[in-house]
Amino acid sequence: MAFTNKVVLVTGGTGSFGQKFVRTALERYNPKKLIVYSRDENKQSVMMEDYSGEPRLRFFLGDVRDRHRLQRALDGVDYVVHAAALKQVPMGEYNPIEVIRTNIMGAAHLIDAAIDKGVQKVVALSTDKAANPINLYGATKLCADKLFVAGNSYVGSRRTRFSVVRYGNVVGSRGSVIPLFQKMRETGVIPITDKRMTRFWITLDQGVELCMRAFELMNGGEIFVPKIPSMSLVDLAEAIAPGCRHEVVGIRPGEKLHEVLIPSDEAQNVVELDDLYVIRPAFQVWEDGNGWHGQGRSVPADFCFASNTNPWKLSREELTKMLEESCGQPQVVART
Repeated sequence: MAFTNKVVLVTGGTGSFGQKFVRTALERYNPKKLIVYSRDENKQSVMMEDYSGEPRLRFFLGDVRDRHRLQRALDGVDYVVHAAALKQVPMGEYNPIEVIRTNIMGAAHLIDAAIDKGVQKVVALSTDKAANPINLYGATKLCADKLFVAGNSYVGSRRTRFSVVRYGNVVGSRGSVIPLFQKMRETGVIPITDKRMTRFWITLDQGVELCMRAFELMNGGEIFVPKIPSMSLVDLAEAIAPGCRHEVVGIRPGEKLHEVLIPSDEAQNVVELDDLYVIRPAFQVWEDGNGWHGQGRSVPADFCFASNTNPWKLSREELTKMLEESCGQPQVVART
């Protein structure tokens, strides 16, 4: 595997994704050193206690807004997973400059530092909200995606390569609607923003696996999009809280009715593999590698990967399995 005997740094390493990535990498692979880079000293302290005695794990307190701190942290690093972001949609609408400083300027700082320090590969996490964005969070992540793709053009004779993974809502993560529905079912009333709304769903484990696979497949400049299921919020609510009354509360600022992972405007650059799509860079001046090249097939000219037209609808059985995998215990989900 790509991480064997490598030095790996994870920005946002104390977040939901970062913690799952750290545990998976340490348990299943053998990195020489794994560095958690984040700004939350309390979360780092808790992780230190959880991994007491793990000689491969290091902690580096810092913010992606601080380019000089990133320069120091990336010394001797082979691979970077970029998971640091401000991602709460309503909060971003009211604090736009803060989201820009972290999601856009933080990405630019990481790109510069990775090139200067000779990092081999960087995989950045994106979101379905970056495709045809209507909120500030999605707009900043789209901008970050563009920066990481273009970063491959600026490496010159250096070896650094950048790619992106883009996926939908994570089951059971902080900010997910699922924990809210589970809590509200005790009241008998479930808040629904709009009865037409649909969303993509993926587990944290699947997100980590996609990121790890991207390191093996990437040549630089690709956006990797997994084939994942969709479900309407109404079906989700009925599955998690059967018999409860639905109260329509309206769409929050910056929300969409349906999410898009690949807009039709990008179809010309998309290659379909068995379990994922690859959005190739629109321009490429760097040398190709092997990776996924020679695999896959083109998609139709009008192809669009959206949650409302996605042919893979998440069943209640699949939802139950995803919840059990995410929560580590049996979940009560209504059966049809």
